[in-house]
Amino acid sequence: MKAKLLDKIEGAIYGGAVGDAMGSPTEGLVPAVIREKFGVVTTFREPASNAWKEPGNMRPLEKGNGHITDDTLMVEALLRVYEKKQRHLTAYDIAESLVEEIAEHKVYIPELKKDAPVITRLYYPEQYLFLRHRLANVDPREAGQGNMVNCGAAMYMSPVGIMNAGDPERAYREAIDLAGAHQTSYGREAAGVMAAAIAEAMSMDASVQSILAAARDLAKDGTKLAIEAVLDAAAGHLDVLSAREDIRTAMEPFDTVKSFSDRKKQGKGNANIPSRIHAIEELPVALALFSIAGGDTMKTIIGGVNYGHDADSIASMGGAIAGALCGAASIPEELKEELDAVNKRSFKQLAQTAFKTLTPILESDLASHQKRFSRIGR
Repeated sequence: MKAKLLDKIEGAIYGGAVGDAMGSPTEGLVPAVIREKFGVVTTFREPASNAWKEPGNMRPLEKGNGHITDDTLMVEALLRVYEKKQRHLTAYDIAESLVEEIAEHKVYIPELKKDAPVITRLYYPEQYLFLRHRLANVDPREAGQGNMVNCGAAMYMSPVGIMNAGDPERAYREAIDLAGAHQTSYGREAAGVMAAAIAEAMSMDASVQSILAAARDLAKDGTKLAIEAVLDAAAGHLDVLSAREDIRTAMEPFDTVKSFSDRKKQGKGNANIPSRIHAIEELPVALALFSIAGGDTMKTIIGGVNYGHDADSIASMGGAIAGALCGAASIPEELKEELDAVNKRSFKQLAQTAFKTLTPILESDLASHQKRFSRIGR
């Protein structure tokens, strides 16, 4: 049982990181452009053109070639906080420890080709963590207010699912608390559902359907409606590549970001503002591709990579969920070895540390439940 649990953790971490790295060159592109430049992407690739720049961000980034992005850097940072605390986390831990991790702890950042604090790589909505907690000293439970709504919190919530293995409802609640320190509205909601999907996938009796059911049951508002819409669209497909247009059509009414230029638009339907009827695109699409792939890790990742848009986050979320379900062996060894080499870190070792961190958390959960039942005479 312990070996299986470790295997699932390794699968989640490698699945997320491989999806992130493989999706990096196709990020920001539409499927037609991906087909023109790459054909079908099934492995790590070089960038399609010059280094892609985030809107308003002039830093050159070494995209592609197996390099992880901010998605995986933030997963690593949150895992380090869990390792330090050896317990379940709250929004206060984000304020006190995650901000310290991203602002003061140097790691190798492949896209920058140097050791640096993670914050030097983060996009503005993720840098908001530093602004709100270190500079503005806001209540951690409310610090996400005012941030641009995006997938920035959801993209690094897999550790919450790992540390709540087998309990998707508790994973959802913990992620909602943590994400409140960073995000608001449907960005925060997606973080909760992402953590829940991972927690369910970590269960020994998990299946594709049990994971999708957990996501559907726990999701609220526009996130729930978007998940239902894309899963309905996915039901008519057997291939992740041929489903792209139907999934995008189903997702489009809920998505506030049609293109990067939409972030500048004002008025009704303005992008990235709080809403109870909208959803980020990344998580629902990842779940739809995971469903079509039948839970297969590489098919899920390839679907996300070739979907385009925020391809690295879609492939990373889908890869983490599928990897947690199927285990580390579902990802080719050559990809894992290349990933470790080009990013100058061992994701296998990261998984082993996460497993060691999970053990005292599970023991504490068990003791807490036993204490509660003893107090009520059960």
